[in-house]
Amino acid sequence: MSEMMGIINLSASTEKIKQLTEKRSIGTINVAGRYKVIDFVLSNMVNSGITNVTISTIERARSLYNHMGSGKYWDLDRKKDGLSIFYNEESNLDVVKKRGDIEIFKSMLNHIKRSNNKYVLMSRSYMICNVDYKEMLKFHKEKDADITILYKSMNNHVKRFVDCDTVSLDANSKIVSMGKNLGKKINYNISLEMYLLKRELLIKLIEDAIHIGEVNYFKQSLLDQVGKLNVYGYQYRGYLACINSTKNYYRTSMDFLDIDVQSELFNIEKPIYTKVEDSPPTFYGNDSYTTNSLISSGCIVEGVVENSILARGVHIKKGAIVRNSIIMKDVTVNDTASINYAVLENGVEVERKQTLCGDKDHPFVISNNY
Repeated sequence: MSEMMGIINLSASTEKIKQLTEKRSIGTINVAGRYKVIDFVLSNMVNSGITNVTISTIERARSLYNHMGSGKYWDLDRKKDGLSIFYNEESNLDVVKKRGDIEIFKSMLNHIKRSNNKYVLMSRSYMICNVDYKEMLKFHKEKDADITILYKSMNNHVKRFVDCDTVSLDANSKIVSMGKNLGKKINYNISLEMYLLKRELLIKLIEDAIHIGEVNYFKQSLLDQVGKLNVYGYQYRGYLACINSTKNYYRTSMDFLDIDVQSELFNIEKPIYTKVEDSPPTFYGNDSYTTNSLISSGCIVEGVVENSILARGVHIKKGAIVRNSIIMKDVTVNDTASINYAVLENGVEVERKQTLCGDKDHPFVISNNY
């Protein structure tokens, strides 16, 4: 049995990514054609030997249940431990929004107490990376840390991680302060919002927050421990992206077209798992043309596709042109339509002769209410 249990908290601000989260959480947005955002952190946990995973969400849970099922695609359909999903009922939604995510942890408290795992690895879902938590646990033990926070040193990424948490460290990797990236600094240490601590300490922090009533968010509880407990930072050196806005979603999606990023994220020794859907091979018509694109199975491509990502079941008809775009599941682009710098939601149909055009900083987003 692994020493760690995993908790993935799907509650997050969707203010800057509203168009893609009307019917789902950030964790279940489609990325790289066949994956969901949550697949990355969940696969990281499974690849690190974690077999007890809890996912918490406060709303728009249908897409999560549909994607996760019993957890079998991540080898989490187990009699002991496995996958658990905590969903706060709509009647409690206003309370959760008012009092913060500490209400979510309150609802999970008995579940956490029943666990036999010594440590808890806590994470949000919106960080895209491929990380080995076993190495983080090793560091945690070597430092005799109370809390370890995963971070990455960033250079010349002024706007890429705006609104993300930052950490400052001393020469011994001990965290001395935490803050927020306002987009003004060139160099900073970004927090991946992945925290490792003993289960008993987590229980104490949750209970203290509930009883004292001064803390609404678990992150505040952690912040209060800096300077009181041994809080260390463990450095991650691989590819990192944060999907907390529509702009960052588009940028990250375009990163997936880079062969070096693909090689790092989709490491054969640390694979990213997802729900399997049996689809036929993609059909390419005689007049089709594709270049530098990720095209999932089950598509029909009869037109032009350049620098784009197509999810399953997409139909690009003859004479249609798709460039620099992200096309989600079961979209139809009719003949002579033209799409450039756009994000098309599941099930959208673009009429013939129609032109949709944005730019790389402001992609044109079409929801399935279109």
